[in-house]
Amino acid sequence: MAEEAPISKMVGVILKHAVEGNASDIHIEPTKNKLRIRFRMMGELYSSLFLPLKIHSAVVARIKILSDLKIDKTRVPQDGRFSAEINGRELDLRVSTLPTTLGEKVALRVLNPEEGLKKFEELGLEGDNLDRVKEITKAPYGLVLATGPTSAGKTTTLYSILHLLNKENVNIITLEDPVEYFMAGANQSQVKPEIGYTFSQGLRHILRQDPDIIMVGEIRDEETAALAIHAALTGHIVLSTLHTNNALGIIPRLIDMGVAPYLIPPTLRLGIAQRLVRQLCPHCRREIEPTSRIKNMIRKELEKLPNSVKRKRLKNSDIEQIKIYKAVGCEKCNQSGYTERIGIFETLTMNDELAEIIAKEPSENEIKEIIQEKGMITMKQDGILKVLNGITTIEEVIKVTGI
Repeated sequence: MAEEAPISKMVGVILKHAVEGNASDIHIEPTKNKLRIRFRMMGELYSSLFLPLKIHSAVVARIKILSDLKIDKTRVPQDGRFSAEINGRELDLRVSTLPTTLGEKVALRVLNPEEGLKKFEELGLEGDNLDRVKEITKAPYGLVLATGPTSAGKTTTLYSILHLLNKENVNIITLEDPVEYFMAGANQSQVKPEIGYTFSQGLRHILRQDPDIIMVGEIRDEETAALAIHAALTGHIVLSTLHTNNALGIIPRLIDMGVAPYLIPPTLRLGIAQRLVRQLCPHCRREIEPTSRIKNMIRKELEKLPNSVKRKRLKNSDIEQIKIYKAVGCEKCNQSGYTERIGIFETLTMNDELAEIIAKEPSENEIKEIIQEKGMITMKQDGILKVLNGITTIEEVIKVTGI
């Protein structure tokens, strides 16, 4: 194929394979002997194609042309994007090049516009978590923060909230790095730190654009944090992301970034922490008996949950009859045992007790005690509820929560 096919056709085949396999990322990597193509599917990297090393520079050049990057710049990283229609679907691809000792490596992120329009239930939000997120869409102002590691679905969650808020009578402005999904009716702007257009500078200008709703890709520094808090205090809904391990860590992190503790209770409306787990194929999943260790761990977590939550979210609320499921594999899921990924969540909302303790600059453990008294469902517990309902496996939950 490499000898006969034009390079443009070969790049097209790589993209087609990625889309057909529902890959989120494409890695084009030179090795000592071959050009390796790997796809990330449902969070895992798989080798897909091996091509002759001699076509490496031509493949990279073709991708650079598509994404309007400089072909002759091979010793510094570059970022770009392009759109393509593949199998009848209009997709955006975000491109990043990186010089390595063996040549340029290219990573492409496949951005499906439909991902940003998912309903909350499709994201994996259920029960109290779903109620809290829906409630924020009725708020006149306030700060909404999504937290979690890279590729945990934070932006997709924020876009789902934006989609509900997107009405003719509101002015929505987003500031992103880069713009991941295009949304009709919203004014989307991409930061360019290399020319001084940063999140903090962009946010200053956005506030002069008469916005109702603002989305900032990430709060990275003290200045952006201060501006976001100020915007939320002055009557705007502000959505953004933050890097913490869980929802409880949002408050100490904001204080570390120089936000005065007394400003947090009146501004922070909702904190969302999330991880992505693989969803079991409903056609071939198999019910199994858990080991005694797993059974005890599940029981311990279930005992902490209010009875109302267990009644609402568990098909079988009898914790003495614990059954879990394992992945098997069939034709419908390409023998993987899984279909796609779904989120596990925990949400944090403000209450009087929490507002009172924030003034004392509390630790995560102090916040945890207060929140758990109010019946907060942790990510671990949300994952276990999904395990018992046959949505995912206990191994997936352990992998992302570390239990």
